[in-house]
Amino acid sequence: MELKRLDQKLSVCKVASVEDIDLSPDILFIGKTDEEISVVCPTGSVPSDTVARDDGWKGFRIQGVLDFSLIGILSKISGILADNGIGIFAVSTYNTDYILVKEENFERALEALEKAGYKVV
Repeated sequence: MELKRLDQKLSVCKVASVEDIDLSPDILFIGKTDEEISVVCPTGSVPSDTVARDDGWKGFRIQGVLDFSLIGILSKISGILADNGIGIFAVSTYNTDYILVKEENFERALEALEKAGYKVV
């Protein structure tokens, strides 16, 4: 399975509203529930009404479109990273999954996944 590294620095935020979210970045995730609005975005695009934020994330995505019948892809990757003491923040889209790790663990995460047979591009 092929993983694509995303080299920009990302931030995970909680915002008060969706009004100040810049929708132009290539990588942007918005999650809204009855309890919160969360945003993952490039660090330079953090919304002004952010009430909490955690900077210093980098990520990669599983290349290609994943069929909904596929089972255990995210579980296998997260297990490999957990076995190496690396925590994750995962985001899923219709097409694929994105895995974020803290910047200081990024290269080590990719090395562990390559050692487990994943191809990183």
